Amino acid sequence: MDGLNRRGALKAGGILGALGALGLTAPVRAQPWTWSPAESVAGSGSGADPMTVWDPEADDLVAGLIDSGQVPRVNELLRTWTRNGQALPDGLPTELRDFMEYARRMPHWADPAKLNTAIEFNKKRGLYLGVLYGFASGMMSTVIPKEARAVYYSKGGHDLEDRISKTAKLGYDIGSSNAYAPDGEMVVTCVKTRLVHAAVRHLLPQSPHWVRAAEEDKPISQNDIMVTWHSLPTTVNKHLTNWGVPIPGNESAAFLHSWQVAAHMLGVRDEYIPNSWPAANAQAAQVLDPILAPTPEGAKLADRLLSLGANIDLALLTKPVLGSFTRFLLGDAMADGLLIPREPVWDPLLRFSWGPFIAVREGVLGAVPPVADAYWLLDEFLRKAALIYLAELRMPISIEIPTMNRDLSVPPR
Repeated sequence: MDGLNRRGALKAGGILGALGALGLTAPVRAQPWTWSPAESVAGSGSGADPMTVWDPEADDLVAGLIDSGQVPRVNELLRTWTRNGQALPDGLPTELRDFMEYARRMPHWADPAKLNTAIEFNKKRGLYLGVLYGFASGMMSTVIPKEARAVYYSKGGHDLEDRISKTAKLGYDIGSSNAYAPDGEMVVTCVKTRLVHAAVRHLLPQSPHWVRAAEEDKPISQNDIMVTWHSLPTTVNKHLTNWGVPIPGNESAAFLHSWQVAAHMLGVRDEYIPNSWPAANAQAAQVLDPILAPTPEGAKLADRLLSLGANIDLALLTKPVLGSFTRFLLGDAMADGLLIPREPVWDPLLRFSWGPFIAVREGVLGAVPPVADAYWLLDEFLRKAALIYLAELRMPISIEIPTMNRDLSVPPR
């Protein structure tokens, strides 16, 4: 592993030199980084601002693969690597094989008992999780400015449905009954995603469109990954809590633990991974909440996302209804910024009936008017909205290293 670290450090300097013409500098945070590594799973750390930290081990490796033209062959070989316990395919470049063998190792602090409990939680709350991963987290990505621009100008912005299916796979895999088991796929998905992130870091600074629009000079820092991470488990947990969904403490901790492991497997330093929900909420208050804002790119992505969902043959889920649920989850300011029209029926229905509906569904409250009349409609919405999320998982899904940015002269799919 020392060799990998040395190679990463050397290449990090090489990247800075190669991209000097683009003015590559450390990004500046509006407020100083104050979140303490004492609140992390590591319990300590350097305290370095994650906005100035990337993934030099993977970045070094993937930049070399792209520049040497090896990526098409690597992608072809990695299509056959689909299960956590499966041996890596023969024929991979030696440095890539060494890195992947290291990157696929579970962290020493992973707790098998907690991961098993997380499986039970996912089974019981799968319907809520499907909706929240798809809409709260998925639509939130359009108001995370850096993420929206990175998606829009990268290859993923061309075929958004393909990009969504690959993103949805992360949430699907972590919720499966064998997520981190040898016959599961979560480790594979994380390692391949880590390679994709490294490729985007190498490619996007070469896009003049992204360079003109972006606030930073190099995308997908450790801070950016944790911003996206908080749009998933932290946001989901907040909604479940706000909805009054009863969750035993051990299941809540297990759900968090499954995502802590995921962050580590995605290449996040342990010193940035929160060790509790209060720590996660505190970090999200610093890195996620203040930066949420609509952008022209985000508005275009949101419109396409809502259109993709509405195109599925489920009559209840029209584009206005999906837009209304987005407004309910993100709030009026964000929805207006994304140019989502107001819906005269569903906006007030969700605002006034969703809480009582959840209480009825969880057996906390008897079915009384007006919830009794709306219960079936909202329950059908919940089930069908979850189906949209699952429908994006077009099998087989192959997460592959890109070799180019989006060609804006070609209409998106």
